[in-house]
Amino acid sequence: MSASSSIPPFSTPVPAHSGGNRGGGSSSSSVVLSDLTFLWPDGTVVFDGLSAAFPEGRTALVGRNGAGKSTLFRLLAGELTPARGSVAAPQPVAVLPQDVTLDADRTVGETLGVSPVRDALRRIEDGSVDPADFDAVGEDWDVDARCRAMLGRLGLQFEDLDRTVGTVSGGEATMIALAGLLLAGPRALLLDEPTNNLDVVARGRLREVIGALTVPVIVVSHDLDLLESVDATAELRAGRIRLFGGPYSHYRQVIESEQAAAAQRVSDARNDLRTQRTEMVEARIKLDRRQRYGKKMQESKREPKMIMGLRKQQAQVSAGRLRGAHEGEVERAAEALEEARNRMRDDKRIRIDLPECALPARREVLAMSSPLPLPHTPTPIMPTGPSSADEDGISVVGPERVGVVGRNGSGKTTMLRAIAASGGLRVPAAYLPQRLDFLDDGVTVAEAVADARPEADVEAVHAHLARLLFRGHSSEKAIGALSGGERLRAALGVVLFRRPAPQLLMLDEPTNNLDIESVERLADALRGWPGALIVVSHDARFLAAAGVERRIVL
Repeated sequence: MSASSSIPPFSTPVPAHSGGNRGGGSSSSSVVLSDLTFLWPDGTVVFDGLSAAFPEGRTALVGRNGAGKSTLFRLLAGELTPARGSVAAPQPVAVLPQDVTLDADRTVGETLGVSPVRDALRRIEDGSVDPADFDAVGEDWDVDARCRAMLGRLGLQFEDLDRTVGTVSGGEATMIALAGLLLAGPRALLLDEPTNNLDVVARGRLREVIGALTVPVIVVSHDLDLLESVDATAELRAGRIRLFGGPYSHYRQVIESEQAAAAQRVSDARNDLRTQRTEMVEARIKLDRRQRYGKKMQESKREPKMIMGLRKQQAQVSAGRLRGAHEGEVERAAEALEEARNRMRDDKRIRIDLPECALPARREVLAMSSPLPLPHTPTPIMPTGPSSADEDGISVVGPERVGVVGRNGSGKTTMLRAIAASGGLRVPAAYLPQRLDFLDDGVTVAEAVADARPEADVEAVHAHLARLLFRGHSSEKAIGALSGGERLRAALGVVLFRRPAPQLLMLDEPTNNLDIESVERLADALRGWPGALIVVSHDARFLAAAGVERRIVL
């Protein structure tokens, strides 16, 4: 992806044929959900009576992996039909999905959505006089020039619109897809993890593009810089949306403040319950003493029988009242504690257990010559820069942490593929590709993990899946039905379950589609792992947190 000057502000063009709002919405440019209910064919409820309004401008939609963010986007775009309720949004709504890089056989022109016009133009150039071809072209005779201009705004210089997406980098594919959306002139834009695979320059350019748009934009991302550039933050949690004014940092401050207050309420309620229970025990001890004294007096017959009976009756009434009062206070305190606990977030967190390995500090892990013999690339790539490999090639010794960095299209993914396919590996290795295309969409998560280690028993498979938050019915979901974050967790589950246990992990953009807490957990796991690591990432924070000290610059 080539650099160019800053993009001037621009508005997305509005097609003359754009329709009204779905669900009877008004002409406002905001997005409104009313009593939205959606469930999957197997009966799994995703939303039940969800109502919310997204403001104009740029809104970040945050929430844990599997909360339903991608499903909500599909409902907003009309790809899914709710069981009840409505969606009001300016039409047309355009969606940039998480899986832009998965369809490698599509051409750049197809991804831009202009193939029908280009095909009709070619037929006309070859002599066609079919009115249908002229209708398809309309007034768009300069379609190629228009496409190249939009690509140029996004920092891409592609002359050949017939090349396939599989021949470009993941970041370039994302920007091509975004260019296609902007060419179509949407009146609302939904971006699902748009910074996946983008280098630092491209991420900055994306923020400029989003900031220049005059249509409502809702973005799902784990990119903190992008999350700080929005006007509002909406949290999707437990099937409900809560709107916070301001960027992600403001949202976090509010949540952390609320949780600190909730924790204090839990502590106070727990202390109150302990006090009430103690007082109830003391009251019962006092009552028992009175009863023993009354019984002793009755046996000694020191008072008239009538007086003793009256005293006994009064004591029983008094004891009942006292016992009831204390039991009521204990019950009230217990209810207050339960209510305080309900205000605390009990979100389940991913646990990444990397396989154990004993890698000696001087053990040779990788030895490859340079320039690298990269598959499907006519020109070998030579690592460059002050932190690159040496002139003799690339070598990894012992538990080194190596980051592979560079601009989109510089060959990072191709380099990792070459290493995985080479004879230079000296230890067992596990490779997690960027596109996750090694997973079979037709099998369940549990089946995919079980296939990775056929000798493992069912308990071991489900224990492994539970640590990655695939518990109960979620482990029986088909790979093809997973969200982007769930798919990455499933891929990690498969790779880390294989045997022999790897002593080298090769990860290509492993943070794509993970929520922020999961990224932190992965970084912590990698930092504490005693094996070697080669990781491709544009996320400088993640590389630092994972303990990467050596970098190969392409």
